[in-house]
Amino acid sequence: MGAPTAPARTEDQTGARRLALGAGLGLVAAILTIALPLVFLYLATYDPGGFFTFTSTLFSVLSILVLAGAILFLLSLFVYRRGYATLRKVDGRFWTASVLCLIGSIGFLLIVVLAAVVLGSPGSLSSCLHGAPSHALSCLRSSQPIGAYSGLVGFALTWLGGIGIVLGLFLAGSRFARGALSGGAVLYLLLLLVLVGPFLALLVPIPGTQYVLLVAPLLAILAPALVLGGALRPLSAVRAG
Repeated sequence: MGAPTAPARTEDQTGARRLALGAGLGLVAAILTIALPLVFLYLATYDPGGFFTFTSTLFSVLSILVLAGAILFLLSLFVYRRGYATLRKVDGRFWTASVLCLIGSIGFLLIVVLAAVVLGSPGSLSSCLHGAPSHALSCLRSSQPIGAYSGLVGFALTWLGGIGIVLGLFLAGSRFARGALSGGAVLYLLLLLVLVGPFLALLVPIPGTQYVLLVAPLLAILAPALVLGGALRPLSAVRAG
């Protein structure tokens, strides 16, 4: 026997629309911030030539992409948080997800600071990207300490914001009986786990993290795409309780 249902309230409809908007913004942001930069860096590393070489021009373009994507991610987190805040009015379980998304928004603001700093001096990043990732971080700390520490703290806070998105989507998937939302939450969670390795590699040497990163663009695109498809479906009833 299935779980009891109740008619969807106005807050449920509004919350679902905001989840769809947040996912759409996140999809575009993932392409700009993760997919394109990783493709550019991969080509510059393994098939260098022309634009795809470690020059100030490439890093200026990458910084602009990251800056634009970070702003979109910030908007995505804001919209997700607004969606969870709306759903919190009819289901108090969304409170934690809303708070974590707020923390993540602060993290993305710090990442925007990092992108702006790098955009102002792409040459320093170019000289720091040779060798191990942990060496790159120490090099960047010596040349751009504000940007380096902003990036580290920003990533940690943003990661917590990602946990907020995952938690909220699991709750929404259960409340709306939408497998796509729960599936999107699983992919978001896998993405967060994948990103832990490269982040730790900035602090201590960890071999093989560059191969793990190859999975990140796929997850970063599929997760919001799945959420977008699930949240856009008409909502007439929700699971009671």
